[in-house]
Parts: sequence; structure tokens; C-alpha cells
Amino acid sequence: MSAVRGKPRAYHPDRVRDALLAQAEFVRLAAHGLTAEQQAKPSGLPGWTVHTLLAHIARQIDALPRLLAEPAPAATRPAIDLDRWAVSTAGIADDLDRATRRDAEARPDQVAAIDAAAEEMEAVLETALREDVLIPLPFGPMRALDFSVTRIVELVVHSDDLTRATGVAVRLDRQALACTVRVLADALAAKAPGASTEVRIPPFAAVQCLPGPRHTRGTPPNVVETDPVTWVRLATGRTTWHAVTATGRLRASGERAAALAAELPVLG
Repeated sequence: MSAVRGKPRAYHPDRVRDALLAQAEFVRLAAHGLTAEQQAKPSGLPGWTVHTLLAHIARQIDALPRLLAEPAPAATRPAIDLDRWAVSTAGIADDLDRATRRDAEARPDQVAAIDAAAEEMEAVLETALREDVLIPLPFGPMRALDFSVTRIVELVVHSDDLTRATGVAVRLDRQALACTVRVLADALAAKAPGASTEVRIPPFAAVQCLPGPRHTRGTPPNVVETDPVTWVRLATGRTTWHAVTATGRLRASGERAAALAAELPVLG
């Protein structure tokens, strides 16, 4: 049975901690194994080499201790949730690109930067897993626990980027991958609300979305199904609807299912 949007999905602090630490360690170990030649390769992201991608990964890990060290935002604005974060990231993409390029140019050893960021992140995890601590973001305050979840999403997405760019398989922690799949699926359901189409990403998530006749019993008339890694790539713009349907990595049935392509990606 798919989830219909209502109460936001809850993420347990212990599972968030374990997933975050595991994925940070996997990407750290992978970075240590890269040669200078591999770091000079294109990353697959516009204008970035693998070295630039490593700088971005270090910045994403470091964001947790860095933002926790800033003054807490005033509690006059409601905290944004994970859905809002996912659809708002495109608005800061240019600023993040410029900051990442500066980091890549300023520090030749981005592997050491990832090591240092991971160590600093681990030191603040007790605070980072609290729901009563707010973190300042450009588009509004966010609960520290929710922001820690976003770090899992960033690490999973960029671990896969690293795998595709270098051919070196970066391991994806099962809990981290599950968390990322669910965040992106929930964001899609929030972006395109409705119950005419069921999106299935077994074994981790299933959501209903898109306006139209609501499905209540039996097999839904409009179904989209894919695997977790393909979903992450599709939801973040790393691949296209046409590419994944052409290769059979995504199966879509029903008149409304193809309309989902217009709602993707959900994370900029």
C-alpha cells in the first residue's frame, strides 16, 4: 500500500546517526583510493572535475558543524521541512557552485578536507540529532535532525556521482539509501499532490501523486516502478525519463503515469 501525504515521515535519530556516519565513511574511504588522474576526470556535473566534486562533498559534510556553530535563527519563522528543502535547493545552486569552485581551487588536497569535515561532523552529532535545535538556511530555519537527514541525501547522491565518474564503486549504506529514496519520493508527492498515480521504489518507498481520479482498491491504473538507485538518479536530474524507460529501468503504465516526467527532477 502506498503512502498518501499527511503527517510528515519521521526519521529516528539513531538511524539517522548510523546512516550518516556509515555513508560518510564509505565516501571517505573511496576518496582515499583515487589517483590524481581520476581526480582530474570530468565528474558528470557541469564544469566540475572529480576534484571539484570532492570539494563539494567536503562542503556538504562540513555544513553540519559549520551551521551549528552559527547563531541560532529567531523562532519567528516556522521551520522548513524536508519537502521544502528538496524543492528549494535549486534556488541556491549558483551560490553553491561558486563556493565549491573556490574551495576546489584554494585547497589541492580535498581528500584531507573530507577527512577533517567528517571528524568535525562526528564531534557535533549529539546536537545535530536534536529536533529542538534550529539551523539557519537561506530559505528558512530547519530542525537539526532534519538537516542531518539532508546530509545523508547529499552523501548518497554524490557517492553515486563519484561511482559513475571514476568507475570505482562507492558503497551505499542500506539505511542511507532507504532514507534518500524516501525523502525524494515524499518530495515528489508534495510537489505533485494527488492520488491518481502510484510511484513504487521497492523495497523502500511507495507514494501516490498527481491529480486525477483517486485509487482506493486493487491494482492502481497508473503505476510507475523503478529501483532505488535509478530513482535517486531520476529524482536528482542525473538521468532522464526517456533514458530509464528506454532501457527498462523504469516501468510506467496507465494514462497518467507519463505525466510524472514533467515533475522531475525534484532535487536541483
